[in-house]
Amino acid sequence: MAYLKIHPEKITPQAAQELVGLCPFSAIQYENGRLEINAGCKMCRMCVRKGPAGAITYEEDPAPAHEIDKSAWRGVAVFAELRDGDVHPVTLELLGKARELSAVTGHPVLSVLIGSGVEEQAETILRYGADRVYLYDDLLFRNFLMDPYAGAFEDFVEKVKPSSILVGATNMGRSLAPRVAAHFRTGLTADCTVLEMRENTDLVQIRPAFGGNIMAQIINPAHRPQFCTVRYKIFSAPAPVEHPTGTVERMPLPETCRHSRMELLEVLEKPRQTDISEAQVIVAVGRGVKSQDDLALARQLADAVGGQLACTRPLVEAGWFDVKHQIGLSGRTVNAKLIITLGVSGSVQFAAGMRGCGCIVAVNKDPAAPIFDIAHYGLAEDWYTVVPAFLRALGRGEGQ
Repeated sequence: MAYLKIHPEKITPQAAQELVGLCPFSAIQYENGRLEINAGCKMCRMCVRKGPAGAITYEEDPAPAHEIDKSAWRGVAVFAELRDGDVHPVTLELLGKARELSAVTGHPVLSVLIGSGVEEQAETILRYGADRVYLYDDLLFRNFLMDPYAGAFEDFVEKVKPSSILVGATNMGRSLAPRVAAHFRTGLTADCTVLEMRENTDLVQIRPAFGGNIMAQIINPAHRPQFCTVRYKIFSAPAPVEHPTGTVERMPLPETCRHSRMELLEVLEKPRQTDISEAQVIVAVGRGVKSQDDLALARQLADAVGGQLACTRPLVEAGWFDVKHQIGLSGRTVNAKLIITLGVSGSVQFAAGMRGCGCIVAVNKDPAAPIFDIAHYGLAEDWYTVVPAFLRALGRGEGQ
């Protein structure tokens, strides 16, 4: 891994000011006699090439002394998450993808299931493609606590040694996977949109980067296991098998699971909201909505077509919507049968979150809007005119 190294003994106030002025990204700061490089650095190395000699140098970590024995790590594993006692749908989607990846290497599809009284759920996981389910079943796991769950997950990795591990990018997955990956001093790629497998078992993890402007291909050839998280609705769940041939292996509870720094005092049920990721019909609004009062018209359309109202990021930032209603890289990924966009320009970030929808209908008065590049049907008209006309046609407009 490459990095920039500051040599304090060569940083004079004059040299520091010169370096600050050189950086085209304002990533070099000099405060209280200390020079620092912040997260804005793009590794252009302008400071190395044109700055005071030796003040900042470009360094690379040495290659590992020996390569990892990849043959000791076998299998594509899926962390099986439960939601309200049932297997979370993202787990089923990941099992389907794991089956595709394992076909390249001939490795088995594995799954680790942690819970209390979950034998039936283990059978469900077998029906959706797992060759073996490693079951940690104990009253200790009746509620999610980080320390016990991480202890069981780490025990699974140490004993089974899967080469790749797929985890759903849910609240649980996003908190659990980084901790387990850090325990094994290996990498983790978050929010992957494409996964590919090489014959040498290197997992190619592809995700949007730089605001969605490029697709980064990330591999972890020098470490095992390879961790990644994937959002719900990115992949498709396979059809279940009526008579699965896989097996369930009960795992003894490791002693580390019984030592937790956390104590659960109370569980409070949060009012459940319908997730737009589950919606089959969506009406999405964007910058073309002039005022918050105008959302009533869009909501009327959503009601008329039996859909949910969603939005783009600017409307969340304006305080008009909760982030749970946002579509895009920093919001939800949706896979609706029908999505109608009103006044949405169609930025790369937004498009990445809804590209898989069955039918995309776009209404935007700008004929050059990027949304028309991915829409199945487009109307280059003002949505304030189109929606009332459509509602009247449905018998839902004023005067009907």
